[in-house]
Amino acid sequence: GYARVRHPYPILAPISGFLRRVRLEPGDRVSIGDPLFELESLPTPGLDSRTREQMMDAIQAATARVELAKAQLEIQASRYQMAESEWQRQSALYEKQFISKDAFERATTEKEAAFGAMHAAEHALEASEFELKGAQANLDIADGQRSAGDQSTLIVRSPIEGTVINRERCCEGPIAMGEVVLEIGDLSTLEVRIDLLSTEAVKVAAGMPVVLEHWGGEGVLSGRVRRVEPRGFTQISALGVEEQRVPVLVEITSPPEQWQLLGDGYRVEGRFIVWQQDDVLSVPTSALFREEDQWHVYKVIDGRAHSVDVNIGRRSGLITEVVSGLAQGDVVITHPSDRITDQTRISVED
Repeated sequence: GYARVRHPYPILAPISGFLRRVRLEPGDRVSIGDPLFELESLPTPGLDSRTREQMMDAIQAATARVELAKAQLEIQASRYQMAESEWQRQSALYEKQFISKDAFERATTEKEAAFGAMHAAEHALEASEFELKGAQANLDIADGQRSAGDQSTLIVRSPIEGTVINRERCCEGPIAMGEVVLEIGDLSTLEVRIDLLSTEAVKVAAGMPVVLEHWGGEGVLSGRVRRVEPRGFTQISALGVEEQRVPVLVEITSPPEQWQLLGDGYRVEGRFIVWQQDDVLSVPTSALFREEDQWHVYKVIDGRAHSVDVNIGRRSGLITEVVSGLAQGDVVITHPSDRITDQTRISVED
């Protein structure tokens, strides 16, 4: 199997944009809230010659509208000055009661209308100037140039305290929303995944002890089955045979100081202890042989071989449990040949 972080955190680009260079590398430690990478807006795409000519025509048209707005403002300013002078003259005559109230109100209305027209001309000039600036800005960055360095950026921060275990992107460039940039995990939560044959997985249950060995460090590690996945998958073996395998997740129970050099994706071998018991009477499996569906061993008594019926229990490769037929301390013959029969004289060497 292989070790893996139990809860990895892939860090995605939340929006499409331009990714600045990622400084973090695999193995770097990060804390909650630390900046991981930055995004800025995408550069303006370059323009072809036809579009460039159209934009230059748009600039000329915007320039003409600015000149027209300036002329209109001068005209409206002149009209307002005339209306203001006429209003002052009418106001003096009205105070002396030389003109009627209606004449004075008409002069006031004309002054206010001229004032409003002048302000409208001022706003029209501002709008035309903004239009000219926008057209000029589009033309200035028409070659795909990036925006100024002081533009606002989006900083993506770490959601956990952990270690960078993978970096998908390091160099700056455009990035799409949802694309993975980094993967962060807590190495103290490492577990082991071992893919067992489905015929073996049915013998495994949660809580079963596991011995983890050949992991590269000194000694063996202790583990415990955390979960047996409910669904298997098909895998082609080295001999080209289809096999149904089931992922089994093993929690490491040894102290973390013992396996702190173990990392994500490191190879591990595991032995599942499907059954164990203290004070088990056992014999080497090589001492057993069958006769008429009955297991036998050759027991040495007074220098002779005696065939003894035995009932066996669980087997573990080289060792087999003996339920009945033998006692502790009995001497048996391993790998008995065809020259040995019942009552054959045996010489035992200590």
